[in-house]
This record gives sequence, C-alpha cells and structure tokens, in this order.
Amino acid sequence: MQGATGFKVIKNGKLFDGTGSVPLQNAALLIENDRISYVGPEAGLPPVLEGTTLIDAKGGTILPGLVEAHFHPTYFNVAALEDLDIKYPVEYVTLLAAANARLALECGYTSARSGGSLFNIDVWLKKAIESDVTPGPRMTASGREICGVGGLMDWNPDFRKIGMEGLVLLVNGADEARAAVRKLVKDGVEWVKTYPTGDAAAPDTNDHHTLCMTFEEMRAVVATAHNHGLKVTGHCRATEGIKNALRAGYDAIEHGTFMDDEAIELLLQRDVPVVPALYFEYASVVRGPEFGLSQRVIDGHQETLDGGAESARRILAAGGRMGMGGDYGFAWNPHGDYARELTFFVRHVGLDPLVVLKCATKTGAEIMGRGKDFGTLEKGKLADILVVAGDVVGDISILEDKSRFVAVIQGGLIKGGLLAKPQMARLTLSSQAQ
Repeated sequence: MQGATGFKVIKNGKLFDGTGSVPLQNAALLIENDRISYVGPEAGLPPVLEGTTLIDAKGGTILPGLVEAHFHPTYFNVAALEDLDIKYPVEYVTLLAAANARLALECGYTSARSGGSLFNIDVWLKKAIESDVTPGPRMTASGREICGVGGLMDWNPDFRKIGMEGLVLLVNGADEARAAVRKLVKDGVEWVKTYPTGDAAAPDTNDHHTLCMTFEEMRAVVATAHNHGLKVTGHCRATEGIKNALRAGYDAIEHGTFMDDEAIELLLQRDVPVVPALYFEYASVVRGPEFGLSQRVIDGHQETLDGGAESARRILAAGGRMGMGGDYGFAWNPHGDYARELTFFVRHVGLDPLVVLKCATKTGAEIMGRGKDFGTLEKGKLADILVVAGDVVGDISILEDKSRFVAVIQGGLIKGGLLAKPQMARLTLSSQAQ
C-alpha cells in the first residue's frame, strides 16, 4: 500500500487520540509522508514548510481511522443461509468484495479484520489493496472458516449434493481439524475462524448449541494454527462453547453472547478480546420481518441481543477488551452501515462514547495485531485519520453520515471525504502562514 509524500497539517478541531482520554481542544496534527510527526495543542505545532497541505477541521473532530473488527467482504444482501454458498459464482463475489472494501474505506474504516470469506477472496483482496489495485481498508485475512460436520455452517442436506468448499472446511475429528488448518496455512490466512457454537438463525443449532465442534477439534485447531504463527477465533454464543474456546487457547471470541462468571474469569486470565457484533441482532429483530424471518428466529435474536448486551457490559466492567464490528452484508444489515454499531452501543447498551470509540480504534488495531502501527493518534504511527464535521463524542451517530467527513486519510493519503472530491480546492500553507 503506497503511502503519501509531503506534509499535511490538520488543525482547528477537537482531537480524540483513541486511548479513551478526554478529547484535546484546539488540537493540531502534522503528517510527514505517511506518518504522524506531531500531535498536540495547536499552539505547539512546529513551523511548517511551504506547500504543506492544510486540512481545516472547522471545529469538528479529529480521530483515528475506524477499525471494523469483524468484516465479511464477500457477504452481499444475504437473506437466507443458502445465499452464502450458492447464490453467486466466485467471479461475481470477487467484484462484490472489492466494492464492499471501497465502501468501508469511504465510511471511515481504514482497517478491517476479516471474520470469514468465501473462496479465500479476502486473502487476495488484501493483496490487491496493498498493491494499490483497488482501494480498501488495511486487512487481516481469515479465508474459509472451519466447522464440524452437521454444525452451524453445514446446513445443506446430503441429498442436495452441494458442497460447502467455498464457504467452510468441514471437519470430523481432531485429525481433520489439523488438516483444515494446514490448508488455510497454504492459502495465506492470518486468522483461523471456527464455529464452536450455534446461532439464532439456524434451525437445528440454536444459540445454546455447543456441539458444532468438539473440544478436541478446537484444541487441535489452536495447536496447529499457533505452530504456524496464526491466531484463532470462533463464533461463540453458548456459555459452555465460550469456555471451551478459552480453555482451548483461542486468541479472540466473536460474539461472546452468554457469559457467566467463570467465562469472564477465563477471558481475563489471557486478556482475550471479544467482538460482540450486536447491531446485527438489533437489525434482525427490527427489520427481520420485512425479509421473512420467522418469529422463532426473531425471538432467538432478541434473546441473543439481551444476553450479548449484558455480557458486553460485564466484560468492560471487569477490565476486558472489546472490538467493534460485525456481520454486515445481510439484507437487513447491509454493508455501509458499519457505524450504526457504535451508535447502538452508546444508545442501547449504555456505554460511554469515549469507551466505544476506543473499542473501535485502539482495541480494533490490537486485535489485528497492529496496535504499534495505528489505532491511536501518536507520533510515529501511520497517518490513518478521520476528520469529521461535528462533535463525534457528543453525538456518535455523526459517524453514520459520510457527508460529514472532511477527510478520510490512510497512510497520509486523502482517500475520502470532502477533500477527496475533485471540485474541492486543496489549501496550502506558505512558509509564513502557520
């Protein structure tokens, strides 16, 4: 991914640095090539060179680029489970994934961790983004997912003779689990995504179903993945499934819906982060009837929503870490709505906006394994920055409105926002103007 050359100054704004600290008023930030070289009070801004690009925040908010921590680039208007593996050919899915990646960047998400991808497209999408073939967030790829035979992602009856090869690797026993991980190693993934538990959307494996993978299969996945330097995460809703994943050595938990005291304790022992993905549940309850979701399924999503919100509050209260993002790409939860997750956690879960923003920036970068590179606005870090007209801390829903974006900056390059539009003049500072 090519970085910018030259200098840029962002000034006249309130700066949220990603750490959860109170925003700094009258802040300024200096970008030198693709890195941040100064961040702090505007009064302390070093003298700038002639030709430096000025970005006027106009009293708005300067914050780190957002991190979507559970990104499905290949999901597109999924209305039924069958849409995930037989709706479109790989060629079209690839084009859809590139469009979703571009959209995520336009929405202020400069980085994303894949939560699973059809046909390993995320592996190649990451390469395309890094090679400047197509725009998109910095990515970590997980490729195809791993699930036990008859588990959540194995819904096609055998008589249909439809394979699941494009979506998941089905395993039956520890040896097959190890073999599945080895296939993913060859494919070039960084995260191994698994399915230890069920989900409200599934007819045969509900939220409390814990036999989508056995503990032996989970432990074999972790041992093999860690041996190759990969990390492991899992779709974990059921209480015992969450604890099985933590005991097996998982590096992250997706959803973490129904957590008891023991699960919280296991989580904290190794500081394992959780990505709850709760707006998906809310959207399923509110908009699901429009798309034919049955009352049974909607009731399941409501139970998941209530349990997940309580678990999220408990995780943070206990000192645990959470990332923001989740399961966009369904018909009732489409790509482009990513920031609604943040609004939901403030308005419905009751979290402080500064806490939610920290989850969506600093913790997201840590989950990706790149906390030293981005996620906070600090000297020496990559200049992945979002400049927004308005007080984001006072009204986090502003992040849902792309028209409020002054600039989306990735590696020092302006990739979106008003300043990226050709008709907008770029202001420059003379050597005298500071």
